[in-house]
Amino acid sequence: MENKLDTKVFALGGLGEVGKNMYCIMHNNELIIIDCGVMFPKDELLGIDYVIPDYSFLKKNEDKIKALFITHGHEDHIGGIPFLLSTVKIPVIYAPDQACGLIKKKLERKALRYDNLVTYKEDDVFKFKNFTVEFVSTTHSVPSSYLIVISTPNGKIVHTGDYKFDLTPIGPVANIHKMAEIGKNGIKLLLSESTNALSEGFSKSESKVDEALGEMFANRKVGRIIVVTFASNIYRLKHIIETCKVNNRKVVLFGNSMENNIEIAIQGGFIDNSDNILIDQNDVNKYKDEELCLLCTGSQGEALAALSRIAKGTHRQIKIKPNDMVIFSSNPIPGNSASVAKTINALYLQGVDVYTTSLLSDIHASGHGYQEELKLMIRLFKPEYFVPIHGEYRMMKIHRDLAIDCGISKDKIFLLENGDVISLGSDGIIKKDGNVGAKDVYVDGNRIGDIGSSVIRDRKVLANDGILVAVYNVDVNNNTLIGRVNIITRGFILVNENDALIKQIESYVTNIINTSLSNKEFNIKDLKNQIIADLLTYIYNETGRKPVILPVMLEINKK
Repeated sequence: MENKLDTKVFALGGLGEVGKNMYCIMHNNELIIIDCGVMFPKDELLGIDYVIPDYSFLKKNEDKIKALFITHGHEDHIGGIPFLLSTVKIPVIYAPDQACGLIKKKLERKALRYDNLVTYKEDDVFKFKNFTVEFVSTTHSVPSSYLIVISTPNGKIVHTGDYKFDLTPIGPVANIHKMAEIGKNGIKLLLSESTNALSEGFSKSESKVDEALGEMFANRKVGRIIVVTFASNIYRLKHIIETCKVNNRKVVLFGNSMENNIEIAIQGGFIDNSDNILIDQNDVNKYKDEELCLLCTGSQGEALAALSRIAKGTHRQIKIKPNDMVIFSSNPIPGNSASVAKTINALYLQGVDVYTTSLLSDIHASGHGYQEELKLMIRLFKPEYFVPIHGEYRMMKIHRDLAIDCGISKDKIFLLENGDVISLGSDGIIKKDGNVGAKDVYVDGNRIGDIGSSVIRDRKVLANDGILVAVYNVDVNNNTLIGRVNIITRGFILVNENDALIKQIESYVTNIINTSLSNKEFNIKDLKNQIIADLLTYIYNETGRKPVILPVMLEINKK
């Protein structure tokens, strides 16, 4: 990265994964960032709340950062902002109105003060020494979603954000004319999202969902209608609320994210509550079942979300009734299918009707474009170079193949990993140019980055094989064992039913300790390590399991 005349492009998150989006464009002494998201942990990351990008490079180049631009208000694009601001000085954040409202809420919850959050609109243009940034309205499942165009000294770069081409949406239609105008002369580099690159054809229109939900709400034979969807899908929520008005149902919100998103949408004018269609949770019992609609979080089977607690019967205010109808107006995110199925099964066990999207039921439409829409984006901008972003590797690879079908030369398409740098040269050529480092950082409660792979490995062992603690007293003056070794286990074996094995383990550890204490060069640390190594082998041979072994020595001074 020596030539300062080159424009550098790289991602700190979002490549080879769905989530954690963060992209950087740097020229000479200026750097702009696009999005700052989180990724929700997979099942194997036990105890981890979020996965965020490594901000080390940004911290080292803090003086070059000019701005953070946000494409839209989803967690995988804004969820990392509080963590970023706690680490790196960001001069200004530009975001659309809905995203601004959500970011403010996040900062308030974290007690973070930030005074330079600026709302932008489609016609706004921001100029820096080396960059000019402008915006194009796109269609997505959240209001105010934008594609970002960055003019650099070495050509134009387009970052699509998340998008679909829906010609009959509930909200605004994407500004295809502006895209075509920008792409009239072609652009240098297109960074395009790949989330639905595996899906053929065109994505379903939101208007189809509108019709299907309308028919279900018109069914007068059901009692309460419980709708589960993404809290950020404002246009879906808007339609449900309007449908409830038509069908004389009041709407009750359950889940903090649902309440926050609706509140911001009302403030922004996206949702109209002038008829007081939304009622407080405490007023539910004032209405008949057929007069209520419950909007809940929990579309991904999250253990603590509203619907999961309702399904388990642990919700304080809502209990399932036989005449309820539950509608999942969402699809499971990859990796969440098992959790969603568990919640659905719990609902069925309580005797209610549950509806999910299928070939016969259009009750959900993705906010991400399918293959034909990805091709359309490429055709509109006619890029010379192409980088698929925001997707697992298989999605990005298919997206690369679509770009080749659209006439982009294979040698001008880059399949990158987080941290990989490409340089836009002043000679018009783009090439790979090193790596800035972009590992995953784990957030565990209030701790950021303290949890490494060894801790995760121990948690997996604890989850699968449990823990065994060996407690023993040693006379440090005479190097002798006092009393018997005490064995305590959790999650390994049931002590009462394995008395013989516990005694064998006690005897085995006692022999290790006595042998070690008889050595004139006795060392406490070496003894603990020997107990762990020898006992682990012994237990594995006896049981086939490898619990975490924790020796605890209490030093007794006989004097």
